[in-house]
Order: sequence, then C-alpha cells, then structure tokens
Amino acid sequence: MRVIRLNGLHLTLDEQEACLTAKAAQALSIPVAGIASLAVIKKALDARRNKPPHFVYAVKISLTDIVALPETLPEGIQLSTLHDEPVIDPSSVGSSGTLSGRPPVVVIGSGPAGLFAAYTLAVKGISVLLLERGRPIEKRVEDVRIFWEKSVLDPQSNVLFGEGGAGTFSDGKLTSRSKNPYSLWVKKILVAMGAQESILADAKPHIGTDSLRQVIIHLRKKLIEMGCAIQFEAQVTDFIIRQDKIAAVVVNDQQEIKADDVILAIGQSADDTYGKLDERGVKMEAKPFAMGLRVEHPQALINSIQYGRWSNHPHLPPAEYFVTATTGGLNRSVYTFCMCPGGQVIGCSALPGFVMTNGMSNSERSGEFANSAVVVNVRVEDFTLEGEPLSGLAFRSHWEREAFLAGGGNYCAPAERLSGFIEQKSSGVVGRTSFLPGVKAAELKEVLPNFVSDALRVGIKQFDKKMPGFISEEAHVIGVETRTSSPVRICRGVDGQSENVRGLYPCGEGAGYAGGIISSALDGIKAAENVIAAINGCQ
Repeated sequence: MRVIRLNGLHLTLDEQEACLTAKAAQALSIPVAGIASLAVIKKALDARRNKPPHFVYAVKISLTDIVALPETLPEGIQLSTLHDEPVIDPSSVGSSGTLSGRPPVVVIGSGPAGLFAAYTLAVKGISVLLLERGRPIEKRVEDVRIFWEKSVLDPQSNVLFGEGGAGTFSDGKLTSRSKNPYSLWVKKILVAMGAQESILADAKPHIGTDSLRQVIIHLRKKLIEMGCAIQFEAQVTDFIIRQDKIAAVVVNDQQEIKADDVILAIGQSADDTYGKLDERGVKMEAKPFAMGLRVEHPQALINSIQYGRWSNHPHLPPAEYFVTATTGGLNRSVYTFCMCPGGQVIGCSALPGFVMTNGMSNSERSGEFANSAVVVNVRVEDFTLEGEPLSGLAFRSHWEREAFLAGGGNYCAPAERLSGFIEQKSSGVVGRTSFLPGVKAAELKEVLPNFVSDALRVGIKQFDKKMPGFISEEAHVIGVETRTSSPVRICRGVDGQSENVRGLYPCGEGAGYAGGIISSALDGIKAAENVIAAINGCQ
C-alpha cells in the first residue's frame, strides 16, 4: 500500500475534518474509495487579514494499490512520498548505563529539563534521585492560591518554585524551533501522561496550565514507578567539590548526599543557587536577556484586530499575535513574548519584597483578556562589569524591588493605561485587569530603565500600525516582566559538563541554554545522555 503526504488542504471554518478525505480525493483526481485511510499530520490556522480565515492541513494518506496519481495538482497542494517518521526515544539510542557501585545520579530541579533528564535516565535503567526545593503540585497550587488571594507569599512554594517549574503556571506552549528528533517523543510522553492529543498535530501546540498540572502529577507517578526517588522541599544549599570534581550536594543545609554525577536543572530564578555556585568557583558568565512589561487587552478586541469581520465566528480560536519593532536611533529591538490568549496576568514573586509578572492560560483559553510580554533587549554591557557574572541578577532584582514599592508593598503590581504610558500622561486611574493579587495605578517609566521605557514607547507605536487598535483605552500595561530568560550562563563543554567541575551537568533555562518547555526538555535529555556516555567511559 502506497503512503503519501499531502500538504495544503483547506477547510473553511464551517467544514468538519471528516471532509478531508473527499477534499484529498478531489485534489488527487481519484475516487474517495482510492483512499484507504487518512490521518492529520499538521493543522494550522491561516487568518491573514482581509481574507476569510481557514484551516490548512498536512495529511498522511494510505492509497489503495490500484490508484494512479495525476501529474499536476491544484495550486497550493503539494504531494510527497511519506516514510513514517519514527518516534525516536532515548531508550532506543545508544547503550544503557550501569552505575557499577556509583551513587544515583542527582537531578536538581523538577522543571521540564529536570523531569525529562530523570525520565531519560530511568528509562535506561539508571538510578536517579530527583531533588526539588518546592512542593508537589497539589500543595503548590494551594500555596499559590493563597498568595494570589491574600498576598501571603511562601518563598519555597510559589509560581516559580515547585514541581513542574515555572512553566506549570503558564500557557503551556510547546512551540520550538528545534529540529531535534526527540521533539515528537517529548510530546508523545506528554500525551501519554494526559495532555490532549491535538498537541501532536497543531502548528502552535499548547497544553494550558490546568491540563499541565495533571500531566506533571502523572509524570511524577510514572517516574516513581520506574524507580526514580523524588524528594520535595529539598533545596540544594551547597556543592562539595574536590579536585575539580563534584563529590556531594548538601540539602537544606543539613543532609550531605554523595554524588558523582549531578544534573543541574535549577531554572532561572534560583538566585541563591547561582550565588553558591559562584562561591564554589563554578565558571559562569553574564548573558543578554530582555525585560519590559505585560500588556493586556480584552480578548474580544484582539479577535477584532486579527480576524476582522469574522471575529465572532464560533469556530475561531482566541486570536494570537506576535509583533516586532525596531527603534532606529535607540538601537533596541522590541517584541512580544509568551502571548497568552484568553488568559490572565499573574504575580510570580518568589522572594519577599519583589514583584514580577507572567502570563497564564487554561487549555481552553476561555478568559476575558489577552496578554503578552512586551520586552526590550538588554545587553550585557547594560548591567555588568568584566568578571561579574551575576550582575544581571542584581540588575533585574533592582527593578523588581521598584515594582514592589510602586505597587504598594503588598505584591500588587504597578499598572497604567497603555495610552497613558505611551503619551507619558498617566491618569492615575486603571480599569479592570486580570492581574492577581491586584494592581495599583503608577507611572511605569519609574520601574524600568530609561532605555527600556523609551524603546517600548517607540516600539508599541509601531505595533499599533501593524495591528490598528493595539493602543487602546481598554489596554493596560503591568510591571515588571523580567524573567524572559536567564541573565546568567553556566559554562559547559561539548560533553555537557561544567567547564571546570567534572560531573556537573548544567542544563535547561537556568543554565542559559534553553527557553520554554520543549527546548528545556530536550536539553535535559541531552544532559542525561551525556551522563550515560560518561558512565560508559565514552567521554
């Protein structure tokens, strides 16, 4: 039976996917009976302005043996022979490791990098101890609820620290530019743990915070079933290094755990851990990042801007956007980041006296508001002197403290109407926003470096030309957005180990090598494979 891939099939908003077989047969000029089976490979929404929105599909088709295909196809349709892409997983590549009397591999952090590093090791039969400074999902969700409702912060269990990492309270985006062959495997694991199967085909897949929490619980149970030991409320407070080799880690300033191999998947907000690594001489360097504000609009307004007269169609998803701008003489780039349709802006403070924002959506993206980070690139020379790798942490902390004070000192965030921010004519009044715990009217230029606020004003005016109506009286900006990526990189070699401490494998967003769920998971897998190679004497 011949198998082909057909790209470019269109469905209108009112057509069901059951129509794809007939559409494919028509495009191929064959009878419907000539198609033995059809499966969706990729689905994307084409919603370019001034054209009726429609869905575009790539499909896998199994043809009956008697079918002859035409030499020419309708415009926009592409045909290719399809060889089933194998789902490559770490258990099928390379050799398994044996510890041979070595202690379990220690994985620090249970974000995507740590979880998938642990999973990769466990599936290879290697003993793993996963240490997480925060609490499991069930307790963490309650701690976060109390913070959002009562402004009572738990420094060890919050939006940034706890099982699943910071991504647990997010939109759960699974987009990645990586062509890594493990990408599909990661998504299939997530589906096996309860994520919606649509993430395998959607061009812009997302899970949503509500679904992601359950996925992580199922993944934890699977890891335990595979023999992985997990300790919560187990913060690594020190690293014991002997002769440039990791020897042990210290948990909660009390328990010393021997370790020959440590995967460091700490996330980008563990400033105290960065400090201890620096104290112990682990090589790090400052890296660029970005910072700015969260902008929030009514979702109906964004739908109207993006979909035009089709904006109320019931089969259209909440509209998204990604916008960039240049700033001429200011020599800065401005762009949107982590856009959350139908979501809310959330406070994600992890330490007393700091305010920072993020965006979050449920799987249905059914909220009243749309939000996105709007950020400006920050260069290393903006915040550091030579030989000070952690100065970016101090730089962003300064503005997070300013935001805390401007918000009233109770974890409310400073906010301003977008039009007032652009015109530098703050009214001192804000309308309704989704932000939790709450907002207070403030001039946001006071909680940002001048080069950031100046670039934002120029860039957002360009956004309004690309998306007329973006600058609206209904829109608000909320500050500050500082955690787009880490301002620190933990230096590692081609073997994945720290450049100057053997046995220490930095990975993920906190190490400065990834950003987002998929890329972090892939980096965690790579770290695990490097550990296995070292165990087997391949490095």
